[in-house]
Amino acid sequence: MNTRFDWNLIRSFLAALDSGSLLGASRTLGSTQPTIGRHISELESQLGTVLFERTGRGLLPTNDGVRLAEAARMMESAADLLARTAVGAKASAAGTVRITASQPVACVLLPPILARMRITLPDIQVELVSSNAVSNLLRREADIAVRMVRPDQATLIARRIGQVPISPCAHQGYLARRGTPRQPGDLLRHDIIATDRNDEVGKGLATMGLAMERHRLALRTDDLMAYWAAVRAGMGIGFVSTFVMRTDDQVRPLLPMIRIPPLPVWLAVHREIRTSPRIRAVYDFLGQAIVEALAGPV
Repeated sequence: MNTRFDWNLIRSFLAALDSGSLLGASRTLGSTQPTIGRHISELESQLGTVLFERTGRGLLPTNDGVRLAEAARMMESAADLLARTAVGAKASAAGTVRITASQPVACVLLPPILARMRITLPDIQVELVSSNAVSNLLRREADIAVRMVRPDQATLIARRIGQVPISPCAHQGYLARRGTPRQPGDLLRHDIIATDRNDEVGKGLATMGLAMERHRLALRTDDLMAYWAAVRAGMGIGFVSTFVMRTDDQVRPLLPMIRIPPLPVWLAVHREIRTSPRIRAVYDFLGQAIVEALAGPV
């Protein structure tokens, strides 16, 4: 005899027992009479016994049916307790969650999101780490990471939640002084703000046939917030994510014909999210809120 019952069979049995008919049970469970009848027949087959007598007045439980009812009620109570415990755990999610993100995400994208989360999850305290290193999540120095590259370690769960467009741009004060570039080749006559040891800007320009010698660059920095501050100060033309650019309406996007591959956004977390209500709550909130924020006006 197979004693590993499908819980749906037990639910149908109890609904039929309480209502006294397949029709009543189907109404209680929002199912159909054939489904309820099939569940009861399957349960009887698994137990090797008859649970109901079919009469003109409906269903009457047999002695075995009455005995099974007691155990089934215990299963029902246990299932209800499990559901209440799960809801209670989610509702009582509290404690500290440590989030790590790259500089622009930590300094620009996340603060308004975390302000909203404070209202939605008031019992959660956040520790925010501005860092471009993936290693801090691997060393468990953080619970959740927002990254522009996908972590490939098996101990992490990573979900791609969006992408960040990158665009050349400049402050309107700089453009008033030096003119607005109309074609990619015009960049050779402008001051360019570039990264330093990470020469992404130089490589990107090179793919467009624009060889930019380092000594001609107005500024080089790998500090992305210093990079953005230089663009806002009017030092030259930079390449900035659109969610950062839209925080200053005096910075203008340029050269829309230049197609820069967008950066993917990954939300990464340890596998213990499955057992931590507070981390799960923050992970779910960020997963939705970041998507909404990235979809905002350019």
